[in-house]
Amino acid sequence: MSRSFSLVVNPNAGGGRGSEAVLPVARLLREAGAEVKVDYSPSRATVDGLVAEAVGRGDVVVAVGGDGMVSAMCSAISRTDSEFALIPAGRGNDMARMLNLPTDPSAQADLLLHGEVRPIDLIDVGWRVVASSVYCGVDATAADMVNRMKVVPTGAQYQVAAVRALAGFHPVKMHVTIDGEKHTFDAATIVVANSAYYGNGMKIAPNAIVDDGLLEIVAIEAATRRKLITSMPKVYDGSHIKLPEVHLFQGRSIQIQRAEGSREVLVGADGEPLPPLPGPDQEPLAIEILPAALKIIR
Repeated sequence: MSRSFSLVVNPNAGGGRGSEAVLPVARLLREAGAEVKVDYSPSRATVDGLVAEAVGRGDVVVAVGGDGMVSAMCSAISRTDSEFALIPAGRGNDMARMLNLPTDPSAQADLLLHGEVRPIDLIDVGWRVVASSVYCGVDATAADMVNRMKVVPTGAQYQVAAVRALAGFHPVKMHVTIDGEKHTFDAATIVVANSAYYGNGMKIAPNAIVDDGLLEIVAIEAATRRKLITSMPKVYDGSHIKLPEVHLFQGRSIQIQRAEGSREVLVGADGEPLPPLPGPDQEPLAIEILPAALKIIR
């Protein structure tokens, strides 16, 4: 049976790359005889409605945008039996990088038409579902800076923000419980990852596999600011995990909260902000793996 497609475009993704990326792929799909509908969703508020319409038609739901768009759509799609696909057009495109998805329009159209559907895991943070990672600390501060940048070129935003965030960071004591086992770190960041990549190609969790039913937890304890900044290039090839201040775990159920007396900690997921990390007198941030929750063409 031939596939029909609903392409949901974030026109703001990647400085406008979403609108550019969808046109050649939609044309190639139509030339191949597929039914194609293109919708534009500049905000998360409209995503669920567009997904529901696409699911009702029996379409493959295709996100055209970045990691934030994937995160916004995967929650709605995972509650259905529909198939999902991705045309990367954002700033980071880290889930597309993890899945080794093509960037050429011809190859993208061919994958959509003939690619294999295989499930991947997702991450449940209680009130929403995300695809790639949840992070608490200096990297969430950097992501917040990226979201507010106006004049820095898109390709350099993550690197500039990371250096600025590290230059101003203060370690925070955080409690992390992994499948019932409690750990405490004076940390620069705690990352819970389904994908190996975040921050536009940083290989933060090199052991991550998107369909193994496990989350990778990366705890980076506080070092000097200078050491953190000079060690940052190691994150791009994953060699940072050999540093003594980096601790790796695997798990299915994770809870994180600030220790008593600790300063506020920003939290993010897939390039989007989440509420700050709960303190000791609040319910912890609860993160769970959702095995094989999303059927994706890859």
